[in-house]
Amino acid sequence: MEEKLKSIEVELEAPADFTSPDVLYEDLVKSIRKYHPSDDLGMVEKAYQIARDAHKDQKRKSGEPYIIHPLCVAIILADLELDKESIIAGILHDVVEDTVLTEEELAAVFGKEVALLVDGVTKLTQLSWSADKVEMQAENLRKMFLAMAKDIRVILIKLADRLHNMRTLQYMKPEKQKEKARETIEIYAPLADRLGISKIKIELDDLALKYLEPDVYNDLQEKISLTSEARQNFIDEIIQEISTHMKHAEIECEVSGRVKHFFSIYKKMVNQNKTLDQIYDIFAVRIIVDTVKDCYAALGVIHEMYKPIPGRFKDYIAMPKPNMYQSLHTTLIGNNGQPFEIQIRTFEMHRTAEYGIAAHWKYKESGSGHIAAGDEAKKLSWLRQILEWQQDMSDNKEFLSMLKSDLDMFSDNVYCFTPNGDVKALPSGSTAIDFAYAIHTAVGNKMVGARVNGKLVNINYVIQNGDRIEIMTSQNSKGPSRDWLNQVKSSQAKNKINSWFKQERKADNIVKGRELIDRYCKAKGINFADISKPEYMDKVLKRYAFQDWDSVLASVGHGGLKEGQVINKMVEEREKKLKREVTDATILDTIGDNNRAAVVPMRGKSKSGIVVKGIHDLAVRFSKCCNPVPGDEIVGFVTRGRGVTIHRTDCINVLNLPEMERNRLIDAEWQAEEDEKGTATYATEISIYANNRIGMYVDIARIFTEREIDVTNMNARTNKQGKATITMSFDIHGTEELNTLMAKIRQIDGVLDIERTTG
Repeated sequence: MEEKLKSIEVELEAPADFTSPDVLYEDLVKSIRKYHPSDDLGMVEKAYQIARDAHKDQKRKSGEPYIIHPLCVAIILADLELDKESIIAGILHDVVEDTVLTEEELAAVFGKEVALLVDGVTKLTQLSWSADKVEMQAENLRKMFLAMAKDIRVILIKLADRLHNMRTLQYMKPEKQKEKARETIEIYAPLADRLGISKIKIELDDLALKYLEPDVYNDLQEKISLTSEARQNFIDEIIQEISTHMKHAEIECEVSGRVKHFFSIYKKMVNQNKTLDQIYDIFAVRIIVDTVKDCYAALGVIHEMYKPIPGRFKDYIAMPKPNMYQSLHTTLIGNNGQPFEIQIRTFEMHRTAEYGIAAHWKYKESGSGHIAAGDEAKKLSWLRQILEWQQDMSDNKEFLSMLKSDLDMFSDNVYCFTPNGDVKALPSGSTAIDFAYAIHTAVGNKMVGARVNGKLVNINYVIQNGDRIEIMTSQNSKGPSRDWLNQVKSSQAKNKINSWFKQERKADNIVKGRELIDRYCKAKGINFADISKPEYMDKVLKRYAFQDWDSVLASVGHGGLKEGQVINKMVEEREKKLKREVTDATILDTIGDNNRAAVVPMRGKSKSGIVVKGIHDLAVRFSKCCNPVPGDEIVGFVTRGRGVTIHRTDCINVLNLPEMERNRLIDAEWQAEEDEKGTATYATEISIYANNRIGMYVDIARIFTEREIDVTNMNARTNKQGKATITMSFDIHGTEELNTLMAKIRQIDGVLDIERTTG
């Protein structure tokens, strides 16, 4: 049993500075041989040789050869008993980033799996230094979690890399020390905790505290060392007493004592506003047994020996922590009145507590080493949750804020039950709303009430440990309220509520987005009709990963995307295309020359019934923005590469035309023989504003039917005040027929106004 415990208690200490790389490599080989089933370490040795040659001219800040760092990282990974691929990637994790070796060269020698691991670690540190610090950190986290989703070993290598960097942080500048320490305590230590690797988490915490709060760290170190002899005597006495009683109870166990790590003590002092003397469990005794049954038997013996402090017992065996940590915790009063904590667990639980997900690694001699399904998958349920958040969030700062909230180093959990008895772990302070969204998004969105332990409560009821909660839903529910965002505690609930509002208001956001784009175009003098072509829109969809144009408009409407980004991309694509086409300068020159030289302007005739002055045989088309018909005053506009477009003179696009574009305007008029008395028809569009009532649309349609006017499109919408807007597109012979039609529509009961589309 001593050997079993010894193998569990492997220290992750860094080798002494400036140790020879060859000596470190020998230590690495010894560590691997302790647990690895294969005697063939040829690839590990080859990785060392390649890394040593690649880094031969590099030095660390301390002045030592750079190869010492990757070797120390590999030793940490070996102490966690990871597979050979992880060890090799640990040795090589900096060669692609810092040397001339490429990922392809690594793959050729060590296989694709090792190359992908090295690439994953490399990408976690490749940042765009042009962004601000928060943006950089958030983007780095996104890469990290995506890398974890592909292979969890990437993050284990990164944690080992960070641990060795923190061990040698004394060689960095003071401002860099604080920056790295803050990042470690906010991101990497909580990450190690979530993966259950307490050995790495504890050391990262203490090292970060050493640089963030040096006075606090040194004070704790001094005060604890002053009482070390007396404390050791007390612990030895407790261990002796417990061992004797356990032997009498015929329970085989190993008993050991330890002082809690500095950051844990400091956290309790901060949270509980206590001095060092007031902390109960500054030191703890650990009892390790063979079975779960022995855990509870040992607990009975302990509570018979010492008086437990009420409210200080925690059963993490029956209800494990989110990282699958299991143990019994109880705080007792010693015979001399000194409080102390006892932890009782099995050897397997202890291994999981020390090494977390690394303890459950399924080694495969020829396999990939990916985590097996089962309990290990449960450990990463929080990772899937974070991945869901980052897919729904385009804003890096929002993502970082939510992530830090969820990985809060001072946070705790509250445990409650569903009506079926399933345990749910939520952040401390969570409400019934958090619980509803933890069950399912639809449950939260349709929530109308809650019962806790059989009694009706407010939906903002703060959950207590052990509560049994039932959520009441209704299909008639109007959905979540904005106030809920201030009442929920979990990031998951906040994100789902925000997503509901974005989706629910999509129609309004589309309208708003369209208005913002129109306003931007007019302010910049851009004709949206020129750039609103499918080929330009597709470029925007691909650039920002949207499925359709409405999604782009909705994103602009709620502020996720700036209208300038959209329009500028379309303008850019249009200009690229125009460079490839024949220039239209000759058309403009022809117009200018003809207007200057001809005493009597030449008249070009087209099939559309339009006379364009000054030029022959030019393609003429009618604009879709104002739909001119015979009888309207019109003007031509020479487009780039598409002939002349005919507009009404009161068209908004013509009125707002920039001065530099006005030289493209050209006189145009309707041909006398093809005027509105002819048989040709022209598309036009009107908007009818009316008080909504039953039969309104029928009355309008009847007028069009009686006059045999073909309606090509009709769109109607009614606002909350009962005002209807009906937009109709149809073919007409000219303004005389149109005016008669509009006068007839005005006579319909409820019609308030009619206007033609003017752009």
